[in-house]
Amino acid sequence: MKVTQIWKLLGMLCIVSFLAATACDKDDDNNVTEGKATMRMHLTDAPAAYDAVYVDVQEIEVHSDNGGWVTLTNIKPGIYNLLDFRNGLDTLIAVGEVPSGKISQIRLILGPNNSVVENGITHSLKTPSAQQSGLKLNVNYTLQPGLVYEFWLDFDASRSIVAKGNGDFNLKPVIKVFTKNTTGSIEGFVDPSASSPVVIAYNTAGDTATAFANSNGYFLLGGLSPSSYTVDFDPIAPYNFKQVTGVAVTVGNVTDMGTIIITQ
Repeated sequence: MKVTQIWKLLGMLCIVSFLAATACDKDDDNNVTEGKATMRMHLTDAPAAYDAVYVDVQEIEVHSDNGGWVTLTNIKPGIYNLLDFRNGLDTLIAVGEVPSGKISQIRLILGPNNSVVENGITHSLKTPSAQQSGLKLNVNYTLQPGLVYEFWLDFDASRSIVAKGNGDFNLKPVIKVFTKNTTGSIEGFVDPSASSPVVIAYNTAGDTATAFANSNGYFLLGGLSPSSYTVDFDPIAPYNFKQVTGVAVTVGNVTDMGTIIITQ
């Protein structure tokens, strides 16, 4: 490897290290594991005629045909006032990786501290026993590997609160789920796979992602913002450094670079 290539690689690795150090702000969007997609779960609400509606969010699980029930590991548990997220406002409550492929259900697990405030008076919201193990929401969506998906749990507070004749209130959540994809990916193969290159994609805005080609030569650079990227292939000796420019990434798509030949 040439000295200039070494310094370039070190510079790129420094950028990657910096991004890893600030992952709490970026929610690890670029660190997508091969064969998995990233789900970011938001909470939003339709208007309701109450002073406040508090829900105690504890966990969110996703049912994948390829992995069964998967818990979104980066969860922000807490008591949320749904009325803070009306008219297009939302809050990010969970992020996690899920096996790519079809997902069929999302399970929202609530704690016991749910309440509604009406005319300045706070009433405890009782959750039916059938829902205490988690409210299951049906979805029918296919996730592609290496992409980041934004999901919204649209909580209809006005329909979710049922007033009883004795002055008590029950919580029977009515939630609509919708989603959109916000990133793209780059994939391909290197030949020969024995060249074992570090693969780095970057653009003029400073966005970057790094991958290592596996034993079959396959690489995947995920969670990339739509842009034009330069992709560097820095192999082991005696193979030569290679650079490909103008690799376009678009939202919701995986750009296939095909087979990249690494020479000696």
